[in-house]
Amino acid sequence: QVQLVESGGGLVQAGGSLRLSCAASGRSFSRDPMGWFRQAPGKEREFVAAISWSGGSTYYADSVKGRFIISRDNAKNTQYLQMNSLKPEDTAVYYCAARYLGGSILFPDVRTVDEYDYWGQGTQVTVSS
Repeated sequence: QVQLVESGGGLVQAGGSLRLSCAASGRSFSRDPMGWFRQAPGKEREFVAAISWSGGSTYYADSVKGRFIISRDNAKNTQYLQMNSLKPEDTAVYYCAARYLGGSILFPDVRTVDEYDYWGQGTQVTVSS
């Protein structure tokens, strides 16, 4: 059974930092793209960042570009989201996602919810002003 488990969320003041982790189990995603999404109350789930299997290519939402950094450690089957200069509008539940490509090592445009096959349960990030 494939599981993605997020950790690292919490309450932080504006301008602060948090690092989210997402540990995958049940399948290796070392040849697959992974991503982060977030969902604020009353809003749709939105794309935050994505990373290719090697970590050499990334996508970022304009709202987080220059503040957030996505990375991964394939040996640990884990991806990370370093969030700096946090703003109150970053408050949301953050979800980890993985797209299974069966080892093709492609990096398609994975900036939409429909591109992903597996999801974590989410971790709450709250930024106070």
